[in-house]
Formats: sequence, C-alpha cells, structure tokens
Amino acid sequence: MPYRELFVKGNYYHIYNRGASQGKIFFSNDNFLYCLKLLKKYAESYCVAIIAYCLMPNHYHFLLRQDGEISLAKFINVLFNAYVQAVNKQRERKGALFAGRFKHVHIDKNEYLMHLCRYIHLNPVAAGMVASPEDWLYSNYQEWIGVRSGTLIDQQFVSSYFPQAGDYKRFVLEYQKEKELQIQEALKLYYLDK
Repeated sequence: MPYRELFVKGNYYHIYNRGASQGKIFFSNDNFLYCLKLLKKYAESYCVAIIAYCLMPNHYHFLLRQDGEISLAKFINVLFNAYVQAVNKQRERKGALFAGRFKHVHIDKNEYLMHLCRYIHLNPVAAGMVASPEDWLYSNYQEWIGVRSGTLIDQQFVSSYFPQAGDYKRFVLEYQKEKELQIQEALKLYYLDK
C-alpha cells in the first residue's frame, strides 16, 4: 500500500526504521557496506540528496532531500527491497527483516535540520557502541568533519551551515559534553555521602 503523504521535491525528510522484533538488520560489516553501496546507487538514479545517515545493527536513520520528482517512498522501498533480498539469500532466512514500513518526518525548520544531523551522528555514542561519533564507520560523520572523502553526502549543504569542517565537530562535541554533564548532575542524587 503506498504512503498517503506526498513527498515533495526540495523538501527534507527524516527516514528511519528498525528490525523486526527489535532484531538485527545488519549482521556483518559486509552487510553495512552492501547497504551503503545500494544507497549510493539508488540515490543517484532517484535524485536523492543524502544529508546525514547512520546505520546501526538494528536500525537506521537517514536525513534526505528529494531532489527529483520520484517519491522518496519509492527510493526507500527499492533500496531496502534489494537489501532484504540479498541478506535473506546470504543468511538463508525468510520473512520480514524490518518492523513494518519505514517511518518518516517532514523537516520544515532549518534549525531542526542541524539538531537532527547531530542526533543521527550521535546514535552510536548514545547506544554505547563508541565513545566518539568519529569512531563509527557506518555514518557520514567523518565526511561532515573532513576526515574521510566519501560521496554519500551533500557537501554544498554541509558547507552552507558549517563553512569549516571543525565547526560541525565543535557543534556535536559541545552537545555531547552538555548531555554528559546533565547525566552526571542527575546521578549525583544517587551518590552515597562519604
């Protein structure tokens, strides 16, 4: 059944989904890399700009801009149909890999765009998988801060908000430190007096 919301050219969308029963959707490094290869292939042919992404073992997040007339819904369906078929064949499995249809949120405020990018890139840190978003290989954070020259990023978009690569890194780290301080402050209630 097609999505009822119309995806509009030039608009930004947060697209996300998780594994069925909160299970894994990526089982190996090769699975992550294959999904990224498909992402690149289909983004080009469907005129989709990749702003931010993060692939996690049991879910994914994309911030995308629809640059063509073909709906993002079609792009996501083609991308993950191809991915699921390959994974099911590789793992000799059947059935649903994802927990239903992908979810999406239309992003219509510029300030929210930047916070969403930061949220997406900090996902592996929040999950305790790495200490720094720079350490997670399956996001485009490294491209955002200029330490990897990948193609799954809209460099023009990034530089329009963060002219220097270090600007975005500071933006993310300041938020990360602020969150850590909030957690430490909240935990003080549970410290034993000595």
